[in-house]
Amino acid sequence: MTGGFTIALSFALQFQKMGSFRRPRPRFMSSPVLSDLPRFHASRQALHLSSNSAWNSVQTAVINVFKGGGLQNNELYTLNENIRRLLKSELGSFITDYFQNQLLAKGLLFIEEKVKLCEGKYSEDRIDVLSEIWDHYFTETLPTLQAIFYPVQGQELTIRQIALLGFRDLVLLKVKLEEILPLVQTKLPASIVQMLLILQSVHEPTGPSEAYLQLEELVKQVVSPYLGLCEDHSFSGSTCLL
Repeated sequence: MTGGFTIALSFALQFQKMGSFRRPRPRFMSSPVLSDLPRFHASRQALHLSSNSAWNSVQTAVINVFKGGGLQNNELYTLNENIRRLLKSELGSFITDYFQNQLLAKGLLFIEEKVKLCEGKYSEDRIDVLSEIWDHYFTETLPTLQAIFYPVQGQELTIRQIALLGFRDLVLLKVKLEEILPLVQTKLPASIVQMLLILQSVHEPTGPSEAYLQLEELVKQVVSPYLGLCEDHSFSGSTCLL
């Protein structure tokens, strides 16, 4: 018994001299977390500045497109890379919302101003101006916006759909086209019919809105026969047609 106790005591003393298998606790001042804080803040600040720079370039390009400008050589590649960088940042989940509520709304103001300039003119002149505005928006502005925001995928509404809904709500429905169409005595431009049908093809995920139903009334004036979405446009107890 005594010999066994002596051997156990000797082994314990040797184990104590060897030390524990756990890593020794670092001293407070030499903690790698604290020592890395300045570098961490610097990298975070650099990332923030990079995100701001990327987003500013996207904003500038989008507003320039709405003003009628185009993209420079290789600018689209740079903008796509900036969008991809933003998608990986803290701003990633807000890109679509910011485009819809800020950039698009601001850009469409330039188009709305062009429409206002023709107020008071003859109905045919106002229709011609609206036709030209739509042609440029559909063939130039819209494809460029889609190209810039190409990396933004998998959203409930695509950039194309958001841009078309914006044009419907912020431009077309402010023209009071329902009052102009009955006064037009010449043949209606094909682009006006195209505009109404394309805008009508875009549906909000929440169901037909008041703006959509207003648009449908305009389509009825240019397409005959026409089967609308709802016979009764009241939201309570409306009779919808397939």
